[in-house]
Amino acid sequence: MKKVVLLTIFAALMMISSAAVAQTASGTLTVTATVNGSIQLVFNSDASGVALSSGAGTNAATLAFGNVSAFGAISAGIVRTTTASNFTVSSAVDVQVSKTNSASANYTLKAQLGAADAVDTWTVGGVAVTNAAQSTLTATGTYAANSNFPVAITVPFTTASGTLISNTINYVATAN
Repeated sequence: MKKVVLLTIFAALMMISSAAVAQTASGTLTVTATVNGSIQLVFNSDASGVALSSGAGTNAATLAFGNVSAFGAISAGIVRTTTASNFTVSSAVDVQVSKTNSASANYTLKAQLGAADAVDTWTVGGVAVTNAAQSTLTATGTYAANSNFPVAITVPFTTASGTLISNTINYVATAN
């Protein structure tokens, strides 16, 4: 009887030890990635211009001139010129284009108005900008540097007081 008990205990221990053995599996994960060069464009306030009212350091900023006129006081940072039939207000705005993982030596920067303006004339960096086509501001921009491209609006003297001037300027930087 003792032998039967010992055999039973031994069989039970064998079943327990078989169940307690760890189950394992293995696998291999292959990981691949392809690095693409990229560029980034951001707007920054220029110390000599009107501070951007929102979005400084991003690619979606707002330049608010506030109240403008041909004569009288204007906000700091605005440059004004007047002719016999219109006045122009402008403010320095910095554009910074940065690159990563790219052999590009420089970039081309273009700008275009978001909507037609049949009354006012717009320039960026001294280059006329309309909604009809992109205008080239520079063909050899320097990466990682604030480049000043003043935004200017020429307003005819025939524009009624209280008229709101509003538009967007779409910038496109392309690696050369």
